[in-house]
Amino acid sequence: MNRFKYHSTYIKIKAGFRQLVLPLGIFQLVRTLLLPTSIDVVLLIIIALVYVGLELDWF
Repeated sequence: MNRFKYHSTYIKIKAGFRQLVLPLGIFQLVRTLLLPTSIDVVLLIIIALVYVGLELDWF
C-alpha cells in the first residue's frame, strides 16, 4: 500500500480501529460461547468480517 495514497488521519483512525477490533472480537466470542443469542452470533460475524477486512486491507 502506498502510504501517501490516503490522508494521514484516515490511516491513524484505521490503525486505532485495528487495535480495538481484536479484543472486542475475543470478548464477543466468550460472550457468545457462554450465552448464545442470535444477536450475539450476528455481532460476532460482523466483528470477524471487519477484522478480516482490516487485516487484508480491504478498507
